[in-house]
Amino acid sequence: MSSPVATRKSPPPTEEVERPKKSLLSALLTRPEIGSVAAAIAIFIFFFVIAEPFRTLPALSTVLYASSSIGIVAVGVALLMIGGEFDLSAGVSVVTAALTASMFSFQLTANLWVGVLVSLVVMLAVGFVNGYLVVKTGIPSFLITLGTFFMLGGINLGVTKLVTGTVATQNVADMDGFASARAVFASEFVVGGVTVRVTVLWWIFFVALATWILLRTRLGNWIFAAGGNAASARAVGVPVNKVKIGLFMGVALMCWFYGMHTLFAFNTVQSGQGVGNEFLYIIAAVVGGCLLTGGYGSAIGAAVGAFIFGMTTQGIVFAGWDPSWFKFFLGAMLLLAVVLNLYVKNYALNRRS
Repeated sequence: MSSPVATRKSPPPTEEVERPKKSLLSALLTRPEIGSVAAAIAIFIFFFVIAEPFRTLPALSTVLYASSSIGIVAVGVALLMIGGEFDLSAGVSVVTAALTASMFSFQLTANLWVGVLVSLVVMLAVGFVNGYLVVKTGIPSFLITLGTFFMLGGINLGVTKLVTGTVATQNVADMDGFASARAVFASEFVVGGVTVRVTVLWWIFFVALATWILLRTRLGNWIFAAGGNAASARAVGVPVNKVKIGLFMGVALMCWFYGMHTLFAFNTVQSGQGVGNEFLYIIAAVVGGCLLTGGYGSAIGAAVGAFIFGMTTQGIVFAGWDPSWFKFFLGAMLLLAVVLNLYVKNYALNRRS
């Protein structure tokens, strides 16, 4: 006689709790660059209304070129700041790159491309040394790169005087390789009757590449993690030291590129240039949404910050104002950006919780 088999009742199906979908406005308000985009629109409308020359296509071309002159290096600086570090040597590093390529090729009567490649190696070495000292000594990057800033500034002046007898390099316009190098780094082309500098295209490319790295790759996750909390990032296997050294080398790469533009656009380089430009790169990144504490920001935001810089520098001229007020505007813009970025980050954190 068979015994009855007890059957267990299956548990009632659990109801999935649907998370409320974010509206498009809420999603936009959590983006790091939203504040800078709003500011850029306001500044564009302002100068469009009060400065008639600002409304022309040639003026837009000039604004874009001025923006790219800051934006190219600001891309690397933004990634470094997201990774939690600073580089105060970026301004003079641009000049170091240009001087190295020019003097090496001229003194050895070599093809300019040889000097370009030697300059690239030198700049990557500078970036590596900066990053290595930061991660191995634990000294804040502010102090490490401040020391590099003074050292490179002294080298730029001292070596140039020693080699050339003046504070500028010789004209390289008639040297082998100049035409092809200029085509890559400093050419221009006409679109619809408007002259566009190739640096604008390079700037857009670097911004797109940096954005892809940050949002679509493992390296991007590592950068955010290293800048947000380095100790926690190490605990989950993120190679924080390698990431930070790589970011310093990335800044050096951008400095090298813009240094090559400077050389081949003007044919000669003044060794005292570049001092103070490091703050413009940092301001562009901060205005674009990068926090000074790291772990937050975007490359697109840094590009918008550079565009604001370009509109302001040219807009003041087109409006016929005294350019002396420009630095006041930079300082005010930086303070407002820091407050706004902190608000946007807190808002984004509250929306996620």
